[in-house]
Amino acid sequence: MTEYLTFGILVFTSFFTLINPLGVMPIFMTMTANLSEAERNKTAKKASIVAFLSMIAFAFSGQFLFKFFGISVDSLKVAGGIIFFFVGQDMLNARLGRMRVAEETINEYVSDISITPLAIPMICGPGAIANSIILMEDSQLPEQKAILISVILIMGFLTYFILLASSRIIKFLGETGNKVLMRIMGLIVMVIAVEFFFNGLTPILRRIFEIS
Repeated sequence: MTEYLTFGILVFTSFFTLINPLGVMPIFMTMTANLSEAERNKTAKKASIVAFLSMIAFAFSGQFLFKFFGISVDSLKVAGGIIFFFVGQDMLNARLGRMRVAEETINEYVSDISITPLAIPMICGPGAIANSIILMEDSQLPEQKAILISVILIMGFLTYFILLASSRIIKFLGETGNKVLMRIMGLIVMVIAVEFFFNGLTPILRRIFEIS
């Protein structure tokens, strides 16, 4: 039971810090400023659903992608660790390059911003995709797979409700509070990145040098 709880906490922490729904809020508010409350709620709901389905699809198709492209789990861990590290670095510096949207291009997304860029790549970015594939490959037991799917579903609901409450949350935290929270989550992401990187690099080096 303790093992499953530990795994669940790891999965939730990694997804929450990588998806960073609190960091999505300012962009969501900017892009939906001209929408009515009902349209904003619909946009948040659709974006959360699309992001959830995308992560589930990548999680279950990961093994097929590995075989088709000849990719190993260890290689993906190394690449995922590098991606996580730079995402965490941006968060630690209170900036997220992958979430920047120029003002002159915002109107182009109004017709269907819930899919692009909100769902992909803001919510379901490269870090979350790599995390879904890696954790599904590491989940050997059915219970672990169930925990992973449940956490992704929970993250979908959590992201949806945070986006709905974005106006009040941003006002409550303030600019300083948002930056402090983003930096804390960035540090956590960077720690996870180091773990992923060396967990993938160690088996590769062992194979290279034929270390048993």
